[in-house]
Amino acid sequence: EVQLVESGGGLVQPGGSLRLSCAAPGFTFSTYAMNWVRQAPGKGLEWVSGITGGGLFRGYTDSVKGRFTISRDIAKNSLFLQMNSLKSEDTAVYYCAKSPYGNSWQHGMDSWGKGTLVTVAS
Repeated sequence: EVQLVESGGGLVQPGGSLRLSCAAPGFTFSTYAMNWVRQAPGKGLEWVSGITGGGLFRGYTDSVKGRFTISRDIAKNSLFLQMNSLKSEDTAVYYCAKSPYGNSWQHGMDSWGKGTLVTVAS
């Protein structure tokens, strides 16, 4: 059974940094692309970033390029999102999500974590 457990959210001031983690036991982690998706208060889901199974290719939505970095530790079955220069508009629940394929995150997601809340405010 796929389990995805996010951690690392919290309250941070504008301009600050946070590192989100996603523990992913229960499946062959390196086989699948992984994603971070967020949902701001009162808004729909927004894809934030994706990484292929082997970690070779990464993608970001335009609003986080240059500020966020996705990575994965295959040995530890873990996914990360380093978030720098945070803005109030980054406030959201952040979800870790697994893609059904390894070589692309562009085919949807078939498993989700429960999310971790990031609040950017002074």
